[in-house]
Amino acid sequence: MRKTHYIAFRNFFHKSSSTPSTKPRTFTAYSFVPFSPFAMLDPTILALGGIVLGIAIIERILERWGVIDLVNQFAKVMRFILPVTFYGALFYFFATFMF
Repeated sequence: MRKTHYIAFRNFFHKSSSTPSTKPRTFTAYSFVPFSPFAMLDPTILALGGIVLGIAIIERILERWGVIDLVNQFAKVMRFILPVTFYGALFYFFATFMF
């Protein structure tokens, strides 16, 4: 049971109570900004980006060498791989990111 604390009427207006009437409660504070730039340093996303960047560099090198047929084949494959990789990495990022 709680103890009742009595205060005289005259002291009620002139002096505050010696003990607080309620205990302060602790609360958990959450951030309103759920995004951190360091979250993009996920090894899976970096590996996917590195693979796509490597294929693009290889394509440019083959173009300088004059192997146009092989470059055209790379371009056809990359038209499909780039959007799939981008949306897959975006889905992976939001699926594994803790809000």
